[in-house]
Amino acid sequence: MGLAKTELFTTEQNKLASLLKALAHPARIAILQHIIQSNTCICGDLVTEIGLAQPTISQHLKELKNSGLIKGTIEGTSVCYCIDEQNWNIARELINSFFNQNSNSADCC
Repeated sequence: MGLAKTELFTTEQNKLASLLKALAHPARIAILQHIIQSNTCICGDLVTEIGLAQPTISQHLKELKNSGLIKGTIEGTSVCYCIDEQNWNIARELINSFFNQNSNSADCC
């Protein structure tokens, strides 16, 4: 099985695919929703709120952070996470642009 040939695609296509991959798990959606609804940085209550084990939560947080959707700051012995507003807005623009493309093939299939 070959590696993905990301160089065949535009920067925007690669970014959108990476973003959607990060969003493609219900636990990550739940984590993002909790952070958004809290309207503050989250430092440790995700295990209780989401109901998954700490290592599982940590792995999902890592994926979300790698995608740029969240950012983390170290406070004492814990890491606090919040939405990365700049990247969140970029993600919103990419997704909106993708879904707002005009399809002129109304008679197709």
